[in-house]
Amino acid sequence: MAVQIQKKIYSAFNESGFKPTVRNLIDKTKRIYQKDDFPWVIGYSGGKDSTAILQIIWSAVAELKSEGKAHKTVHVISTDTLVENPIVALWVERSLNTMRASAEKQGLPIIPHRLTPKVTDRFWVNLIGRGYPAPRYKFRWCTDRLKISPSNTFIKNIVESNHEAILVLGTRKHESTVRAANMESIEQRADNTRKDDGLNVNTQLDRVWVYTPIEDWTNDDVWVYLTQEKNPWGYKNTDLLGMYQGATDGGECPLVVDKSTQSCGDSRFGCYVCTMVGEDKSMAAMIANDEEKEWMLPLLELRNEIDINDSNPVKKSNKIARDKSNRDFRRMNGRLTTHISMKDFSDAKELVDSEDPYELLAQYEDHTDHKYENLPADIVRGPYRQHFREHMLTKVLEAQQHVIETAPEDVKSIELLTLEDLEEIRRVWVDDKKEIEDSVPLIYEKVMRKPYPGNKRVFNPALSSDVLSKLKAHCKKQQDPDGLKYEQLRGLLAIEDKYKHQLRRAKISDDLESEIDKGAFDSIDEARRFALGRVRNDYAIKLKRLEDVGETEEYLKNISANLIVLNAKRDLYKVKKYKALYDNVIDINTLSKDEYPHAHKVTKALKKLYTYFIRQIDISQNLLTKKDKEQKSEHARALKLSSSKSITVNEIMS
Repeated sequence: MAVQIQKKIYSAFNESGFKPTVRNLIDKTKRIYQKDDFPWVIGYSGGKDSTAILQIIWSAVAELKSEGKAHKTVHVISTDTLVENPIVALWVERSLNTMRASAEKQGLPIIPHRLTPKVTDRFWVNLIGRGYPAPRYKFRWCTDRLKISPSNTFIKNIVESNHEAILVLGTRKHESTVRAANMESIEQRADNTRKDDGLNVNTQLDRVWVYTPIEDWTNDDVWVYLTQEKNPWGYKNTDLLGMYQGATDGGECPLVVDKSTQSCGDSRFGCYVCTMVGEDKSMAAMIANDEEKEWMLPLLELRNEIDINDSNPVKKSNKIARDKSNRDFRRMNGRLTTHISMKDFSDAKELVDSEDPYELLAQYEDHTDHKYENLPADIVRGPYRQHFREHMLTKVLEAQQHVIETAPEDVKSIELLTLEDLEEIRRVWVDDKKEIEDSVPLIYEKVMRKPYPGNKRVFNPALSSDVLSKLKAHCKKQQDPDGLKYEQLRGLLAIEDKYKHQLRRAKISDDLESEIDKGAFDSIDEARRFALGRVRNDYAIKLKRLEDVGETEEYLKNISANLIVLNAKRDLYKVKKYKALYDNVIDINTLSKDEYPHAHKVTKALKKLYTYFIRQIDISQNLLTKKDKEQKSEHARALKLSSSKSITVNEIMS
């Protein structure tokens, strides 16, 4: 009978054993601490890794203190994005308070800090206030504002007053192969001059060195350490383990695992509004595993209001269409830009259109709840429009009210939106976006059922809600389907109101002209047609140019200069194969005859792209025409039904 020998699982404790390994690590930390006078900054998230490194640092500093050598400060920083999982946020806040009291009692130079983003950088201020769309891969605006900026500002201030600083992180090579490769790459850098001291250069912050005490530990090593060594500031690591268990699907979280067993370390805590992941598994598991945490359900649903991801293609298409219908047709800077989907483009296949135009349009029929939003060529949508921002403010306040009414006593004081946030959102709406309805207090009082606690604004009877409602209703009667005329008139009134008491009115003409320009279109679809028509003309001119001279020797010889004139890089880079063709010729000033085949290929690729773009734009324009016909037909039908002449009553004589 064959005997199967199981391969020994790696552990940082295998070579020397648990106790000696931890002892050596504390001694190493003490040596590094005494190397210089620069303060230490520990990144603490409340998770297992940062808890483990803080525990090691705490033990080292406590021993140094008893030896009279704890001569420099250790700052423990924890960044609260204010949209963290409330259970985790509460855990961290309590941990920092316990830490502060314990450090003072033990006489240790350890100072905890809770950092938050400045009000203008906060998540809801940017999404509800400015209308930033929910973060996505091509527009991930949240991480820098919510996490990196508060920490980096703190560390830079420390460096400013102490010349250098040591940053202690809980990063581990066993987290992933990418993480291991990055850490090893930094170790080999030429400017990593303190490698022998156990430190690495920080690639993002100048004059900051990085110490990673548990870089060779596995998930299970961390848990073994946390459960066998007592927490030195008096917090219970078993509670931390329980929190990870609660955030794991099924509520199980075994400590000693083999390769087929999922570890507790796979649980991840993050922001409850994060749209960069498929779903918030940790919060969903917390709610599923503990009915006492069902009060968090409205928070989980807030994410669904702004998320466009879904594994089901039909549902995802519907979410994208819904998202587009909620957003402005102009970018944040007021510009109109277009996007042409490359989904149907193939270099290997020729474009074959149906001879029946209706059949061709049917292929692109939008079957979502927001018909005609997902066109093959369209404008790129900008910030969320007023109605959706007001909807989201209502939803967040409703979630807040739900927490107050249903959450346990110790968490019901959590504020999803602080008064500071509400006032900043209000300022952006009224002053920047000229939404002089001043809706924030109205929505607050309706949802929270109590007076708005913010500042009173100067009342202008000419701009009262009654007057604005009548203006809106009047515009609607004057063929203003998307409210653009109303927005323009409201903006002009807001500018007049702003300048009426000012002695210097030098910019009033510019402001009025800018507001008038914004109202250049009667409807969003008119803006879509205009933007698509402009781009189509551009591509038609370029295609004509290629058809006329694209095969001539003069053109091929100077292909590099001609591609720059055509601004072809942006288009060719959309196809990986074409990108290589472009890169192959762009740096050659004058091609020799032997190199003409390369130029031929680039020219052919461009012709195919331009033809494809024009086709997609034509399809989109035809779909918009179809939509217009349907709307007119529906409008005529509604008029007919509402007209008294359309109803004929025939009395039947008995």
